Amino acid sequence: MERAEPGHPDCPAGPSCRPEPAGPGPAQPREREREHSAWPGPRRPMRADMRLRELSLRQDPDLRQELASLARGCDFVLPSRFKKRLKAFQQVQVQTKKEEPLPPATSQSIPTFYFPRGCPKDTVNIDAVITKIEQTFTQFPHERARMEDMGRVAKACGCPLYWKGPLFCSAGGERTGSVSVHKFVAMWRKTLQNCHDDAAKFVHLLMNPGCNYLAQEDFIPFLQDVVNTHPGLAFLKEASEFHSRYITTVIQRIFYTVNRSWSGRITCAELRRSTFLQNVALLEEEADINQLTEYFSYEHFYVIYCKFWELDTDHDLLIDSQDLARHNDHAISTKMIERIFSGAVTRGRKVQKEGKISYADFVWFLISEEDKKTPTSIEYWFRCMDLDGDGVLSMFELEYFYEEQCRRLDSMAIEALPFEDCLCQMLDLVKPQNEGKITLHDLKKCKLANVFFDTFFNIEKYLDHEQKEQVSLLRESESEGPELSDWEKYAAEEYDILVAEEAVGEPWEDGYEAELSPVDQKLSSLRSPLAQRPFFEAPSSLGTVELYEYACEDEDLQPS
Repeated sequence: MERAEPGHPDCPAGPSCRPEPAGPGPAQPREREREHSAWPGPRRPMRADMRLRELSLRQDPDLRQELASLARGCDFVLPSRFKKRLKAFQQVQVQTKKEEPLPPATSQSIPTFYFPRGCPKDTVNIDAVITKIEQTFTQFPHERARMEDMGRVAKACGCPLYWKGPLFCSAGGERTGSVSVHKFVAMWRKTLQNCHDDAAKFVHLLMNPGCNYLAQEDFIPFLQDVVNTHPGLAFLKEASEFHSRYITTVIQRIFYTVNRSWSGRITCAELRRSTFLQNVALLEEEADINQLTEYFSYEHFYVIYCKFWELDTDHDLLIDSQDLARHNDHAISTKMIERIFSGAVTRGRKVQKEGKISYADFVWFLISEEDKKTPTSIEYWFRCMDLDGDGVLSMFELEYFYEEQCRRLDSMAIEALPFEDCLCQMLDLVKPQNEGKITLHDLKKCKLANVFFDTFFNIEKYLDHEQKEQVSLLRESESEGPELSDWEKYAAEEYDILVAEEAVGEPWEDGYEAELSPVDQKLSSLRSPLAQRPFFEAPSSLGTVELYEYACEDEDLQPS
């Protein structure tokens, strides 16, 4: 049997076996060293490298034949001529890639969809609007409009009647007493060019320079004009000291409903999502201002102010925790009163320094107390019950408030439901998404959030709910049609009671019947200590912000 020669494929050592070259002894190591230095290395890396090269050269038809032979010759060293051709081929590929045009950026094909000042409209002819305004100004002496002329100017601008106050002030009329045609046209042209819907225009007219939002004091000129000129408020001319009280109430109701972020600043987006501008337009059409129950109703102001006056025994427009605890015959638990004065839903150093809240804060409290179904009221009471501020009502927090309810029921000789049973009822009522944790989202989805809150801190309403079946409560909450809200029902009932007491002539303990009588009596009591306070006290706005952001002094409650 013949023995396979070294280097032959049939050799047991394989192709890697090579015969040592013959020659003198000393020369052999150098020869072997040079031979190993030129050796391509292990077989597998060579095969992988060749496959990669093959993939990169498939598009070159002239190299296919040579590439196939190179792939088969595993021990073959790539000749220099093929290296040169490979390098040239790769350079051509790189140049080709560089010359290919890049696809257009994706963002270029997406149309603009964010318009913070309203979507621009091509149909608005600014020059035609300006011409109409100029024609209106020709009717005034020296082409200057005073405040009483601004109604016609507002109509020429295509705005509701009660935009006349903001238009007048924005054009500088508040400082000079009148507005020239040139100054007004310049102001309105700029407004039309930058603002493209009613919300953006209204904010632009009322806001301070450099701002893009409305603060509470920005509404004062607008509302003062409403008080001065609306026929439904004509009786207030004889009681000018109460202008500021009415204006404060309306401002708080605006922020309560519109400012959903609780920031104390109304943006264009929030104004757009609300019904406020629709209500402003209705001021022109509705002579009875009490029909505009969402913001402007004088009857609602009357009820709120009377309730506050009952509690404010020293009549300084500030009440402490003991005063507030007397509301509705001590119906609200002491623990909840403490939470209200803890700063959970109020802002300003007055609360922290002296433990008092203002009339403006009381507006938020009373509306939230009498209507616990609105988003703002649910947020109000959720903040109060969330002791640790983690955004979740735990079983510990629920038990903390329910303990006082049990004690009060025991003092009334009423057997209280054990907390475990009460907890099961409330969890069945709310149906939280996560077991054992009640979130704000869970309560907003629940149609009986008022029952949930009253169970833990309002003893009178809790007993009222207990006398009704849950089915009847649910049926009331699901009733369709223009049903009055809980707040509107409460305000209507309380107003009727107050009017009846006044008609009978019953003397009220605190003696504020005469002060709130609008027309028939022009009393000296209108010049009470209430009238000595500043015209407008900017109320402490509510929000989840730093509680010490506003510095309030005794003589000035306006935020700095």
